[in-house]
Amino acid sequence: MTLVRKRRHQQALRLSLPPPPPPSSTDDFHSPPPQPVTLPTSPDIIKNLSDLNKLAVLGHGNGGTVYKVHHQRSSSIYALKVLRFNNQNNNNAAAPPPMMISHQAAAREAEILKRVDSQFIVKCHAVFHTISGGGGELCFVMEHMEGGSLYEALRAHEKLSEDVISRVAQCVLKGLQYLHGMKIVHRDIKPSNLLINAKGEIKIADFGVSRIVGSGNVGNACCEGCMGTCAYMSPERVDPERWDGDDNADGFAGDVWSVGVVVLECLVGHYPLIGMGEKPDWAALIWGICFGERLEIPESASPEFRSFVWRCLEKDWRKRGSVEELLQHPFVNKRSFTTSCASATSNHGLLDFAFHA
Repeated sequence: MTLVRKRRHQQALRLSLPPPPPPSSTDDFHSPPPQPVTLPTSPDIIKNLSDLNKLAVLGHGNGGTVYKVHHQRSSSIYALKVLRFNNQNNNNAAAPPPMMISHQAAAREAEILKRVDSQFIVKCHAVFHTISGGGGELCFVMEHMEGGSLYEALRAHEKLSEDVISRVAQCVLKGLQYLHGMKIVHRDIKPSNLLINAKGEIKIADFGVSRIVGSGNVGNACCEGCMGTCAYMSPERVDPERWDGDDNADGFAGDVWSVGVVVLECLVGHYPLIGMGEKPDWAALIWGICFGERLEIPESASPEFRSFVWRCLEKDWRKRGSVEELLQHPFVNKRSFTTSCASATSNHGLLDFAFHA
C-alpha cells in the first residue's frame, strides 16, 4: 500500500474519535442515573447502563467513544456509542472543547436515531441521557456490526470486484432512499461509515453531522463549516458560491455524490479524485472535487460502471442522478450479481463472496 494511500486514509479519519478521557469521566455509569429511551423495535429491554459490561473499544470520534458491550440480562452483544457534550447554549458560549460536541449536535443525532428503522441503517436500541455540571453524555446502544467497516475491508483487500461493488451501491442507495423519504440528509457517506455485520450486510452508520430537512435552513446547514469528511463532500458543499449550493441545494444530491466517490474508490483501491502521487491536502481536494474533469476509471471497467459513476459525480447537483434513478441503473441491477451471487450473499454474506469466493 502506497504512502499516498496511507496519508489519504489518515486524512479521511482525521475527524474520527480522539482518545477517551480518564476512566472517571466515561468508564463508570453513575451520578445521576441516566433515564433510558428504549425503542419499540428493540429485542431486549435495556433499562440501565449498569447492565452493560464493556468488552473492548471499537473506535473513537469527535466527542465520543464506541465500545463493544455485553448485556448481562440477555447475553446480547451491542455497540455503545458515548458522546460527551457541552451543555451550554451555543449562541452565548465559546465553541466546546475538542473532547466535546455541542448539546444541540448530540440531541440532533439522538432525534434522528430514534426516528429511523430500516434494514439498511445500523439500528439504535436505546438512548440514555445524563447531565452534570456544564456538560453531559448521550449513550446510544447500537446494533453491533461484527464485520467492521468498508474502510477496514478496503485497507485489507484494497479493491473489490464490480459484482460486489454493485451490491454495496444497492445497499447504500436503499438506505439513502429510506433516509431521504424521512427528510434526513446523511452528509457523511464514506467507507468508514458503512458497516458490515456477520451476515455480510452493509448498513449506514453515524448521523453526527446529519440534518432533518425542514428543521432549519437546509441550504445553510449543508454548508455549515466543514462538517463531515471533506474528501467525500460534493462541489456545492465545498464551493457553494460557484456551484449554487448556499440556499438552493437540498442536500440529498450531496449524498449521491458521496456514493459515487465510494463506489469508484472500491474499484481503484484508493481515493479517486486526486492523482496517486498527489499530496492529499485541502487545495488538491478542492481542485479534484470542484474543477477536475478527468476521473481515474480503469479501462477494464464496464460501461455500466462508468455510466453509474458519471451520474453520481455530475458536478452540477441539479443534473446529478437521483437515488430513485440510480436504484434502477443497470449497474446496480447487474444480472451477473443477482444470479451468481444471490446464494453466496444470503448464506455467507458480502464479505465471504467478496474475499473468499
